[in-house]
Amino acid sequence: MEQRIFHGHLSPDDLAECLLIHFHRGNLRVQQIGQGEKVAIQILTREKPNAGGETALGITFQTVEDGVAVHVGKQAWFGIAASLGYTALSTIKNPFNLLHRIDDIAQDIEYLQLQDEVWKVLEANAKALGTGYELSERLRRTMCEYCGVANPAGEPSCIACGAPLGKVQPSSCKNCGYIIMHNEKYCPNCKQLL
Repeated sequence: MEQRIFHGHLSPDDLAECLLIHFHRGNLRVQQIGQGEKVAIQILTREKPNAGGETALGITFQTVEDGVAVHVGKQAWFGIAASLGYTALSTIKNPFNLLHRIDDIAQDIEYLQLQDEVWKVLEANAKALGTGYELSERLRRTMCEYCGVANPAGEPSCIACGAPLGKVQPSSCKNCGYIIMHNEKYCPNCKQLL
């Protein structure tokens, strides 16, 4: 399961709607479960697809402080593997069978890229809504360890008592939006080098 956090003024319904619009086409269908603070989307093949194997992918959206956390589950690969296996076997028996299976192969390749496509759609729509992986202005406030006053992001010292604030400045991972502290070298969520 992969998780990313989009910070800013948006709701789970905003992101769920963009997936509904983008993926409810061709051999795919999309269903939404829930509304408001927690929404789940399932992208799956229609019952009788024109081409390709069967697949399913679950995505959940959860409201977090100043944003939305997105969890993309593991994709069901069995139907795609079966379709590709059938294509391989029929081609071994008769190479001309490959010509009849071109649509199935193209559809299976598209399904293999489904998870990447979900992230591209979500990132593009989050950007269009003026949000992204960067921390929101409110979360960039840092609390002084000495006097407890909230200070704007980037302040080198507390605006109330003058104590240094460098070590407590929060930021977010550029890859997944997870909130990280100043001394971390790797993101605790996606394990990418910061």
